[in-house]
Amino acid sequence: MAITGDGIENLQNQHEEGMTEPLLLVEEGGKKGDARGVGKGGNPWMIYFCTFVAVCGSYEFGACTGYSSPTQTAIREDLNLSLSEYSVFGSILTFGAMIGAITSGPIADSIGRKWTLRVAAAFCVAGWLAIYFAEGAIALDIGRLSSGYGMGAFSYVVPVFVAEMAPKNRRGVLTAFNQLMICAGGSVVFIIGTVLSWRALALTCLIPCAVLLLGLFFIPESPRWLAKTGQDKEFEAVLQKLRGEDADVSDEAAEIQDYIETLERLPKAKLLDLFRKRYRHSVTDENNWSMACHSHSSGFSSTVGTITYAILQVVITAIGAVLVDQAGRKPLLLISGSGIVAACLLVAVSFFLKAHDWATTVSPILAVAGILLYVGSFSVGMGAVPWVVMAEIFPVNIKGVAGGFATLVNWFGAWLISYTFNYLMSWSSYGTFILYAAINLLGIVFIALVVPETKGRSLEQIQAAINKDTA
Repeated sequence: MAITGDGIENLQNQHEEGMTEPLLLVEEGGKKGDARGVGKGGNPWMIYFCTFVAVCGSYEFGACTGYSSPTQTAIREDLNLSLSEYSVFGSILTFGAMIGAITSGPIADSIGRKWTLRVAAAFCVAGWLAIYFAEGAIALDIGRLSSGYGMGAFSYVVPVFVAEMAPKNRRGVLTAFNQLMICAGGSVVFIIGTVLSWRALALTCLIPCAVLLLGLFFIPESPRWLAKTGQDKEFEAVLQKLRGEDADVSDEAAEIQDYIETLERLPKAKLLDLFRKRYRHSVTDENNWSMACHSHSSGFSSTVGTITYAILQVVITAIGAVLVDQAGRKPLLLISGSGIVAACLLVAVSFFLKAHDWATTVSPILAVAGILLYVGSFSVGMGAVPWVVMAEIFPVNIKGVAGGFATLVNWFGAWLISYTFNYLMSWSSYGTFILYAAINLLGIVFIALVVPETKGRSLEQIQAAINKDTA
């Protein structure tokens, strides 16, 4: 980024140095007037309702990913599609998601979080209708690409919206509901897809979009986005609404406004700015997690008890959502990563025994145990927590660019691992999972040494701590 004039550069350096200290010190315990604790003066039901509306987008995300599995045979027979044509239909979703991911951040910064949710829902509605009325491969692919775009946009804007309006003591669990609803959407679509026609199943996927679009009329915009765009009266009114009529929001409002004013004095963020020293830590954290998660999640087939897999994933993700604000983000990531390493090694041992025709009765038991361990380990941490932290660690002035970029890396990782998996398996079945275990082991080391703990901090306090560490 080019900066002209010594005065501007000196001003920027002064503010970067100034932000290494917390902007506002808060007494522990949170009295009634301390809205950041949202203790006795809080308004949890409004926050829960806002979260419910937003995570309908997450449910839609899961529905998009789960649709192609139970419908493959029926769609191919009805429309006379070849295997390659159906493969395009299944995989083009990921390319739509990449486009949605990289564009949703700037859109969310420009027109707001609520309107971005509307845009995403509109693309999903158009996509499902195109699939429902499809009479050939082209209409199917257009519909799948459109729903993929909406899914990619949802994957960024939902956790960001929830994190920006949630109080610090509930932010982890509320943001983790993003992943829980993704799992629920995929599981429900797969299960009901076994009894419904593929066209009827496409129509059921319109329901979460309808609930989301209706609910958006009754919930406020993100207070931090309102503050960032200079809508001060609306910002204070929304913050009061979220925290409750009796809550004193003056301290929280002052902290947010002070932080926003400091950031606004800096030049507008661009993509290359993400690699500057002050942002490099946050961006590196999120993108490494994204690649690490997908280096494992795409490595398992759903052929072994898919319904059991889906139900277990939902249950464990719910447990992780409850624990994220109690145990903290970092411990869950470390436990999750360790479990995934163990799971990959179990599957690797299973394939090794099978390849050498040893212990043939033990081999399938190890494979199933590895898959179940993977599902539980991934769901409790790596599945949900990176989305939580992604919504927490980026400053509001680069959140759109950085969040979109991180989400793009996530979807690129999904495509890359899916594409290379069969090639790796043809090279060495057990070697593939040893490789996955090694990658995740490096991820554990990275988490232990670099990733900050964000539990119990306001978004502004998180930024102060990160800037202090990187100063």
